[in-house]
Amino acid sequence: MNVWASLAIKAAYQELLPAFVRSSKVKVDTQWVGMADIRKRILAGEATDVVIGSAGLIEDLINGGNFDSRTRVDLAKAEVGAAVRSGARKPDIGSVEALKSALRAAKSIVYSSGPSGVYLAELFQRLGIAEELKSKAKQAPPGILVGELVARGDFELCFQQVPELRQVRGIDYVGRLPREVQLSTVFSGAVHSKSAQAKPGGELLHYLASRDAQRVLRKHGLEPA
Repeated sequence: MNVWASLAIKAAYQELLPAFVRSSKVKVDTQWVGMADIRKRILAGEATDVVIGSAGLIEDLINGGNFDSRTRVDLAKAEVGAAVRSGARKPDIGSVEALKSALRAAKSIVYSSGPSGVYLAELFQRLGIAEELKSKAKQAPPGILVGELVARGDFELCFQQVPELRQVRGIDYVGRLPREVQLSTVFSGAVHSKSAQAKPGGELLHYLASRDAQRVLRKHGLEPA
């Protein structure tokens, strides 16, 4: 069974998957693919059995006729946080004004190309600082953990969903965006309408959303949907 999945759920998924494989006896091949690339590949006619991504992406794939709406399962949700290189000074982002000050003070900023990155670009506009940040705030390519770019010194400050930041060594977690400007993204899964693995695909999704999986989801920065 082939699964294309968002990096946001990678750590939790990798911890949960072995138990599913042992009980189901189904071999699972997982690719970690950015939301934009999943959309592009599906529209180009590529097929996979299961996709796990943002709820918005899954809704679009279902509306496009590629995935069966009856198989959709909401798995978990994640919020956006910030990080700096290990040992660096952590800026205050505890309020909207503090966040604006931290963004202005940072020498370089990187954010994802996924749902959190799209939102941040809009947030910079809403905060009235998009022009100020234009020369130093960059969006990473699809499928990149932006914390890795900060860990190797390419950027000073990064923003991505919390579970993605937690997967990276060499960075210090700063905190979540202030509640007034926070984004919570639901991650869902669905089975391809032409999949020959519809039954195990659905079982995998329900297992990932089960009560037994919730402890692992929370451990890795996700909340049950």
